[in-house]
Order: sequence, then structure tokens, then C-alpha cells
Amino acid sequence: HPLRCLSLQEVGPTMVGDEHSDPGLMSFLGATKRNMLGNHFWEYYVNDAPRIVLNKLESCGYRVVSMTGVGQTLVWCLHKE
Repeated sequence: HPLRCLSLQEVGPTMVGDEHSDPGLMSFLGATKRNMLGNHFWEYYVNDAPRIVLNKLESCGYRVVSMTGVGQTLVWCLHKE
């Protein structure tokens, strides 16, 4: 079950899923579903910093597989066994 977390800043908000993400997991993270003007898709985000989100996901069994930066966006790829 790969999952991506995107962050536009080091302190938040943190993008945690898309419109097809597990609603239970999104609820656990405290995520809000939104549609940004001009986008044709929905996304989930939290106001928490990425480190808070990553700690919560680790408590659910997710592990970081890789991390990279794309411009000012940080992207983590996680996997759950």
C-alpha cells in the first residue's frame, strides 16, 4: 500500500492523499478533503508538519522507503507490510 506525503513547507500543510485514499486512514491523520480552484481532483491535507504525519503513519506500520525534493516540495514514499 504505497502512500505519498507532499509538503509545500517544512512546517505544513502536508498533503497526505488523493480522492481515492483510505477514508479511515485519512480520518486517523485528521485530514481534510479539498479541491483547489482550477484542479480537477480532490486531495487530503493536514495542517501538521510532515514529521508529525510521518510519526503517526509509523505507528500504523508504514515505513519510509524513499524521500526526494521537487522544487520546494518534499515527497516521501512509504510502504506498509
